[in-house]
Amino acid sequence: MKKKIGAKKSNLTLKKLLKIILFFTMGIIIIITLSLANNLFQAQKNATQPIGAYFVLGGSITREIYVAKVATMNPDIPIIISTGSDDPCIVLIFDREGARLDNTWLETCADSTFDNFFFSVPILKSWGVKKVEMITSDTHLPRAGIMGKISLMAQGIAVDVNGIPEIDGIPANHESDLKTTLDVTRSFLWAWAGQFINPPCDKVIKLSEVDLDFWQQGGFSCESRGKIINN
Repeated sequence: MKKKIGAKKSNLTLKKLLKIILFFTMGIIIIITLSLANNLFQAQKNATQPIGAYFVLGGSITREIYVAKVATMNPDIPIIISTGSDDPCIVLIFDREGARLDNTWLETCADSTFDNFFFSVPILKSWGVKKVEMITSDTHLPRAGIMGKISLMAQGIAVDVNGIPEIDGIPANHESDLKTTLDVTRSFLWAWAGQFINPPCDKVIKLSEVDLDFWQQGGFSCESRGKIINN
């Protein structure tokens, strides 16, 4: 008899525990979903705002040449370049165009297009940016454009996608349907799961702080399309 009573109490305790876990899980799901919905709503509202930052996806020196020219016309708008060309190449491009160096940041934690958003979007959030212009190559679309809209809008940031034409060849982007599907799916999952997570990146440097002497001692190379002269 005592064994039966003990077994019943054990079953009741287990059921209560399962209910608590279920309610807790449902609560988290609801909170995250509401946060995502609110951010998407804010992103739509922010679509009418002026551009607050330029966000460049690394992968082609053409993108950096383009944003350097844009920077001369809009010197007060901050720029973040996610794993682009070697740091000194970007410095020399900006110098050649006469663009500011102290309003551009280089993030080099990213190893993929997904990482570009994973590491740079939290930085844009910390700047309080409401709308960005995302700069990539036309050959990088539609994959990068879809991923950008998902990742940025999920954090309340409106985005204009600018796919610039490549010159003298194309970057090493092969936009297969499978690659696009996998990356877009991953972006959707992170848009939901990453509502309250801001992945840190310890490899962020202001362009004006790049040590050219150090790089010249170790040696570096830039894409030939950049036509950079290293004195």
